[in-house]
Amino acid sequence: MKTMEIKGHLREDLGSKEARGLRREGQVPCVIYGGDQNIHFYADSRELGKLIYTPDVYKVKLILGDKTVEVVMRDAQYHPVKDDLMHMDFSEVIAGKPVSVKLPVILTGQSIGVKNGGVLRRNAKSLFVKGLIDELPDAIEIDITKMRIGHSTKVGDLNFDGVEFLETDNRVVVAIKTSRRAIADDAEEEEEGAEGGETAEAAAEE
Repeated sequence: MKTMEIKGHLREDLGSKEARGLRREGQVPCVIYGGDQNIHFYADSRELGKLIYTPDVYKVKLILGDKTVEVVMRDAQYHPVKDDLMHMDFSEVIAGKPVSVKLPVILTGQSIGVKNGGVLRRNAKSLFVKGLIDELPDAIEIDITKMRIGHSTKVGDLNFDGVEFLETDNRVVVAIKTSRRAIADDAEEEEEGAEGGETAEAAAEE
């Protein structure tokens, strides 16, 4: 897992008034969970943005004065209208102790169903998981090559060593839906629908 360094400042006042003042100054209130006690701090929104606007997951060396804490991003909250970053939660990295983190979902391969005119539906761009930091993958990779029209992959279908999924088993991660131009029997007509299917897959990814 890649590492990033961010500088933060401990919060002395935890009131909502102070939090609003921090946001006006371009700072974001944050909390670290998982240690002996929760740590409240704030950091520059531009620095924290480096964690959000990227497909990668980072282990963060958080510098708080003369103290350094290793953390991973757990969650982020945004303004409902402006979409500004309002708050962030982190999990402290402690040797031998599992952490909770969101991992991106990456789809690999070209599905048979999409080649035959089906439409790819991505219902989850990331999944909330738990595990030891050194055992967690950088992403949840799902091979969709053999997925046909009407097929779906749910959280309960996923199995990765060292990864505990903190989502409901019936949550659909990816599905291949039918469309008007879909071939009736995609098991027999894979090659015939290949050209149109690539267009459908590209459109779905966009």
